[in-house]
Amino acid sequence: MNTTTTTRRVGDVPVRRRSFLGMVAAGAAVAGVPSLLTACGSEGAGTATTPGATASADVLPAYVPVDYVEPDYPSVNGSTPGYETIPTDLVQSVPEAPGSGTTFTAMTPLWGTIPPTKGNQYYEAVNGLLGSTIEFQITDGNTYGDKLATVLASARDVPDWVTVPTWNIPPRFGSEIVPNLFQDLSDHLGGDRAKDYPNLANIPTDVWRFCTFNGRLYGLPFPGEVITDAIFYRKDVLDGLGITPDVQDGQDLLDLAKELTGGNRWGAEDLWNTAAIIHAVPPKWTLDGDKLVHRVETDEYRAALEWNAALFASGAVHPDAVADQSGDAKTRFQSGQSLIMNDGVGAWHEALRDNLGSNPSYWQQPFAPFAADGGTPVLWKGQPANIFSFLKKTDDEDRVRELLALANVLAAPFGTTEFDVVNNGVEGVHYTRGADGLPVPTPLAATELQPTYVFLVSPPLANTRVQYPGYVKTSSEWQQQAAEYLTEPLFYAQQIVEPAQYAAIAQPFVDLEKDISRGRKSMKDLDQAVETWRSSGGEELRSFYQEILDAQ
Repeated sequence: MNTTTTTRRVGDVPVRRRSFLGMVAAGAAVAGVPSLLTACGSEGAGTATTPGATASADVLPAYVPVDYVEPDYPSVNGSTPGYETIPTDLVQSVPEAPGSGTTFTAMTPLWGTIPPTKGNQYYEAVNGLLGSTIEFQITDGNTYGDKLATVLASARDVPDWVTVPTWNIPPRFGSEIVPNLFQDLSDHLGGDRAKDYPNLANIPTDVWRFCTFNGRLYGLPFPGEVITDAIFYRKDVLDGLGITPDVQDGQDLLDLAKELTGGNRWGAEDLWNTAAIIHAVPPKWTLDGDKLVHRVETDEYRAALEWNAALFASGAVHPDAVADQSGDAKTRFQSGQSLIMNDGVGAWHEALRDNLGSNPSYWQQPFAPFAADGGTPVLWKGQPANIFSFLKKTDDEDRVRELLALANVLAAPFGTTEFDVVNNGVEGVHYTRGADGLPVPTPLAATELQPTYVFLVSPPLANTRVQYPGYVKTSSEWQQQAAEYLTEPLFYAQQIVEPAQYAAIAQPFVDLEKDISRGRKSMKDLDQAVETWRSSGGEELRSFYQEILDAQ
């Protein structure tokens, strides 16, 4: 998951990023879903699809931005705006609850303890804003993909509202599941029709584009960061050592990691993702003239592998990382056993949350962006959403309109009453105000208030974690600087459903990256792997994407 930097949430729980990343890697291998062209019976069976079709302007919601609070650090090229204070006067963006009193079922993941349903005052408060009841079917986020595949295999079991993390997308999702199980929202939200739902119209167009399948709008988004990753170092430890890092290129980072290694401390974790970032390895495809080139065929990919192999060969990588025990990398970094690691940008505030109590001087910080050769960095823009939700297909137009009206409440942005209740609960019940005016969670918040509604739909991101002194300023300014180097990858924000036979042909490179980095295999093995990839479906996959590119 691309962990968000949304406002302080009383119900925040530690996100198991390792599990997220593991599921990303396993996403293509989620248990198979029986063909819905037969499973759905009369519910739209046989709907035609066009993989890679782009959405027209009348399908994408009109973008009508609204700011209830002026950010202290405005967005730059899509970076998350930062706010130094929590407003005391909130705006009720939807004056009257729009619901009809209906009860709707919703399936969502949760990385935390499932809250009680009966007597839950948080649910009562949010449902009160909605005017209808959302009855949650919550599943452990770490096994959500399995549950999702099972539910989607039977149309009658599909809840009214279903959350789908992008890393849990099962096979044939765009080609069969979406058009046959879920409601096409194009005629409800496309173009100026979105203005009937102002909080949904406040979500940027790119985010909506990522929610389209086969040229039609189906998803409701949980927006993600445009800058997904950062190269962190333990600034507090380096300060104590009297070291002020000045990393301008890849060699500087190698030298620093080696300098920091000694005794029971190592300079770095496995920095493969860092290698890919500083060498501008494309996420998947890039263009060489008119020819599509896969990332594993690029010079940038080769250079990144050679750089990471040099890091391992220097002896600066923690021995447990050499042994591929990546699951404990964050623990080693936060305890000071290793001092440089790559992580998602959301890991920054999570680390402050988890460490400041026991170590008030704890501070990790990203390096300023740099390119391996010392030139201008290229940072590939992250996909605009990591999670989206879908409404169950129905012929009842009033039901669709009501659910979208509920979504409009849940998408209320920072500075609104709705946002405050969804994220913090009820004052006096789930939080009290501290001397600094910030919400302080009550014990009941940990029981009742867990992230649930936010996975149905969320507003644009806002960095408001003011409880960590200096965090909003430092992280917002870093994001503004990094955003200057953002570049959209090829096929950005497009949902392209690859034929299932190509799902696993790139999998061998995951192991090969580890083996080459650790000196167990050579670049000649990479050459052979690329040839195998081409002959086992890579060329056909290139033609598949070329057809999509030619049609745009």
